[in-house]
Amino acid sequence: MHIRILGSAAGGGFPQWNCNCHNCAGVRNGTLRARRRTQSSIALSDQGSEWILCNASPDIRQQLESFPVLQPARQLRDTALAGVILLDSQIDHCTGLLSLREGCPHQVWCTEMVHQDLCSGFPLFNMLSHWNGGLQWQPIHLDGREFSLPACPDIALRAIALRSSAPPYSPHRGNPHPGDNIGLFIEDRRSGASLFYAPGLGQVDEALLGWMERADCLLVDGTLWRDDEMRVCGVGDKLGSEMGHLAQSGPGGMLEVLERFPRARKVLIHINNTNPILDEDSDERAEMTRRGIEVAHDGMDIHL
Repeated sequence: MHIRILGSAAGGGFPQWNCNCHNCAGVRNGTLRARRRTQSSIALSDQGSEWILCNASPDIRQQLESFPVLQPARQLRDTALAGVILLDSQIDHCTGLLSLREGCPHQVWCTEMVHQDLCSGFPLFNMLSHWNGGLQWQPIHLDGREFSLPACPDIALRAIALRSSAPPYSPHRGNPHPGDNIGLFIEDRRSGASLFYAPGLGQVDEALLGWMERADCLLVDGTLWRDDEMRVCGVGDKLGSEMGHLAQSGPGGMLEVLERFPRARKVLIHINNTNPILDEDSDERAEMTRRGIEVAHDGMDIHL
């Protein structure tokens, strides 16, 4: 199974266009040793010829250009993207579908809750219906059943409902429903190798720990180093926990959670521009290295 990190940043990317925090200013003026990052998205493939897009970032055009295998040029108009899975309905995970409108129709797998949001509060399905059939919804069920996309039959997927928040435009914002946000347990049917993918993860319970225990690689939420990071950096007033993101540090934080899985490869994705782990010379980044936790970057490849 091939996993390509197309984008590794949280909403806004890194540096964020209107942000002059320590990290963003430092990477712009060259005083901070850090990689620039686009907004979070990955691509999956079993054979390396056809690919599944997991979340469609607003930066999708740049991401496709940076990964030539997604444009195999087998015919006059062509793509290796064979389907899209949306893990939630957040702007930074679905707006890229607008940029893919010339390639419609697209098969889009998502939960009932995400489909509702994208037909109402942010009606992408309605808007794109005017482009050659638009988005063709394929429901993701939350009963643990396995599903596959026809183009990558050797990749088996299961959706795991996560405790997180629906976006501000959701009709049920503030009233969470199962399916607002999911993680994916992804398994290669040939080798048995597996990935747990959850770029937005607010809470961890025993059932979720069971799925994480089974995975050979954990590609999980790395948004914030500390829960009050936005306040401390002076760029916002919300806690990470209020936005549906489990911070790395502190009791019960992501670092503590990942300590439970010594055999797994551990990679953080969806990293906010304020997070000190972006600074490759920071103490926080050194702590990641000491714990054997990687920080995802655009263009990173994982093979399982």
